[in-house]
Amino acid sequence: MDELVGLLPELWTSTYETLYIVSLSLIFGGAAGLVLGLGLYTTRSGSLLANKPVFGALNVLVNIFRPIPFIIFLAAAQPLARAVTGSGIGNNAIIFTLSLAAAFGISRIVEQNLLTVQPGVIEAARSVGAGRLRIILTIVIPEALGPLILGYTFIVVALVDMSAVAGYVGGGGLGNFAIQYGYRQFNPIVTWAAVVVIIIMVQAVQFLGNWLARRTLRR
Repeated sequence: MDELVGLLPELWTSTYETLYIVSLSLIFGGAAGLVLGLGLYTTRSGSLLANKPVFGALNVLVNIFRPIPFIIFLAAAQPLARAVTGSGIGNNAIIFTLSLAAAFGISRIVEQNLLTVQPGVIEAARSVGAGRLRIILTIVIPEALGPLILGYTFIVVALVDMSAVAGYVGGGGLGNFAIQYGYRQFNPIVTWAAVVVIIIMVQAVQFLGNWLARRTLRR
């Protein structure tokens, strides 16, 4: 326990690093995933911007990268991360790789949730002369907003998990803290302290996501 007390400053710093990594990864990966998901939804057969070649290319792209286990994806994307961020390790490289991984996962969540929007609502909007872009921005996305919030909440939780794995390849955060001060020094108390912080973080994110989704669905 005395070792843990002495490591509290490092624990808070690692917690901040995890929040920093997850937040930026969600912003970049969330935006890219939303664009990819909208592309999949709008270009599929019978949709607003139906385009079979574009949908096929996007579908194959997502199917290639989405199933790759994150620990393997980290290693595979390291040369690209080095080219973009200037380093293959460290928080910037981890944020880049996490954002890529999140984008492919989010794209499917976005696509599946947008498909729940009733076609009749879209047809009604088209019948009164609404343009395709306006339908997407003012009808499709708002109608699917509740499920989208829950989907993004799931991704945030997954990003917290993946940021911990990133500790194995030089990333900061709670994963690195648990490995460096707990696992490698045979100190389970330190490891469990990091686990408890991660659990609290995940519970807070899930509570907030559920609350936002409930408020959205009630409207």
